Order: sequence, then structure tokens, then C-alpha cells
Amino acid sequence: MVGISDMIGGSIAGRRSSPGNRDIVSTVSLFTEAPVSLQPRAASPHLPRQLSDTEFVVLRGAGPNRRVPAGEVLFRKGEIGRSMYVIETGQVRIEFGDGMPHKLLAPREYFGELALFIGNHARVATAIAHTSCSLRLIEYPAFDHLLETEPAILAQFMRRSFAYLVASEQQLITHLKRRNEDLLVTLDSLRQTQTQLSTANRLVRTDELTGLTNRRGLYQFLDNLDEQRVAGTELSLLLIDLDNFKRINDEYGHLAGDEVLRTVAEEVSSMAHPCDLPARLGGDEFALLAQLSDSDEVTALAARIVEAISELHFASPLDMLHVTVSVGVCRCSESADWSSWYSQADAALYRAKGEGGSTWSLHA
Repeated sequence: MVGISDMIGGSIAGRRSSPGNRDIVSTVSLFTEAPVSLQPRAASPHLPRQLSDTEFVVLRGAGPNRRVPAGEVLFRKGEIGRSMYVIETGQVRIEFGDGMPHKLLAPREYFGELALFIGNHARVATAIAHTSCSLRLIEYPAFDHLLETEPAILAQFMRRSFAYLVASEQQLITHLKRRNEDLLVTLDSLRQTQTQLSTANRLVRTDELTGLTNRRGLYQFLDNLDEQRVAGTELSLLLIDLDNFKRINDEYGHLAGDEVLRTVAEEVSSMAHPCDLPARLGGDEFALLAQLSDSDEVTALAARIVEAISELHFASPLDMLHVTVSVGVCRCSESADWSSWYSQADAALYRAKGEGGSTWSLHA
């Protein structure tokens, strides 16, 4: 954006697709600020646009250093933005024009982030080095990589950015009364903020390849397990592991392996009830935390999963591929925890693998 502060004009919310067919959170906003003095601001962890220690370390490591002399124009109003900036030293002045007050940014603050949140974003302010500066220039590929490697930190950063937008609503109304059309767009974008925040949180908890819950989401589910339990049911854990998955990758390639993982995930998900939790734990290992009315149902469920996956058929050039899984099952004692359940199911899975795969085993 000049972040959210880069958005005095309107922008349209949308979605952008990354190279891995992964939807990246995008946002829509209008922004302005109350008049501020161009005096240097004292460093404070409570400045609205100041990065936390963790955010600063992660973001400054994502882009090259750029040293800029005082007076140099970083970008001009109307240009298409393709990068955001993090200030390491010095100060940057944001000039909005149209009679709006300037904004002075200090070290550990950021601007230009809407260029990464939204594609083809036109800058609505000019950024100038107020003093000589040391900046970190972060482009979309690096930001996209951080979404994959540091999703929790990026979700926190985006959540704070959105919150800053919401906190600026009253200032926006005060300073843009004459721009009624823009104001209506802004108010609409504020109503969408909760949806955007929910999307960011979902990305943190979801495996991007299969769409299933990931380990982080599973642990969140377990933290609130009492609220998720259905009366009259027994809890069981099924660990599902593909047989000879390395051979599939070696013979058919990793893209084929990804297709197999997605297909198996869909099959496991189709076997789950709304109260169950299918998850991908990593690699070719899946889990299904099932709530069943009869303890004997879990063995029947394991058998159905083994059979259904063994009957999968793939389109050419994978039409000769035969995929099987092994399943380890345990009935979850209410007095035990996840580590105990996982250990028991994993031991059962090991036995199923030892029998040649394409079968299931129940922990005694």
C-alpha cells in the first residue's frame, strides 16, 4: 500500500491466483489520515504502521536493500505499484495532493503494501525520501514465498493492516465528505473486512495443495475439542498413508504425485461426516478424526477408505497407476491426549504397512 495510506482513491476487491493455484488474500480499501506534522516521530511499538520485531525481521529479509538519497522520488501518484517498502533508516514523505496533508514515515514502518494485496494497483500518492534512507524493497514473488513459509506472521501483518483501515474510518469520513461516491465505496469495503480477515485466518489453517485442514488447523480444532464433540458419539483417529508414494513421484513426476494427493484427499473428505475433521499432516500422511455413534463403525470406515482408494482411476497419462493406502486406527480415550492417540494409531499403521499395505489395522 502506500498501504492502506496509499489508498485515497478507491480500489476493487478481488482475488489473485498464484503460480500454485493458490488464492492469495486480496483487500479493498480507501484511506486517508488526519493532518500530521512533518516532525520526526519517536519510535514506539504502538505506532499504527510500525512493524513488530518478528514482522520486521521477516519482511526485511524478503527483499534487497536500497539506499536512497534525500529528495529522490520512490514512486509517483498514478503509477502502477508492484512492490512495498520497509524503512530501515531515515524517513519517507507521502504526498497525497488535492489539499491533503502529507504523511511522514519513520524506521520500521512500511508502505506500498496494496501493490501486493491487489494486482495492478495505481498509486494515489507520491513517495519521496524525506531524508537519506535505507529501504527494503519487497516484490510479489518474495511476498508470495512468505505466505507459504511464514503464514502465521503474514496473517498477523495483514490483519493489522486491515485493522488500521477500520480504525481510520472516522478520519476518512471527516476528510472526504466532498467525495461521497468514494465514501460509499469505502464503507462497503469496511463491511467486507471481516470476510477478508476470515480468509486470512483460513489460509493459515488450510493445506494449500489439498484444501484440507493442516496441522495448525488440527491443533486449533483439538484446543476446542470439547465444543466440537457431538453427544452420544465416540472419538476415533484414523491415520492414512499412501503405499509406495515415493515410487509414484519417481516414475510419474511430482505433478502426478500432487494430483494423487489431491484425489486421495477428496476421497477421505467424502468419507467424513460434518462433525469429523479430515486433515493432511504432511507429505502423503492424512488423518481423519471421526465421531461415530458405534465404536465398531471405525473399522468399517477404515475398510471403506482402503477399498475406495484402491478403486480410484486416473486419466491419461496416469491411467495405469494403481494407488493404495494403509490405515492405522485407534479409539481415542477421553482421558488421553493427541500425542497418545497419534502414537497408538501410528503403531497400528506400522502393522498395516508390514502386512504389505492396502489394508487397515486397529490398535488393540
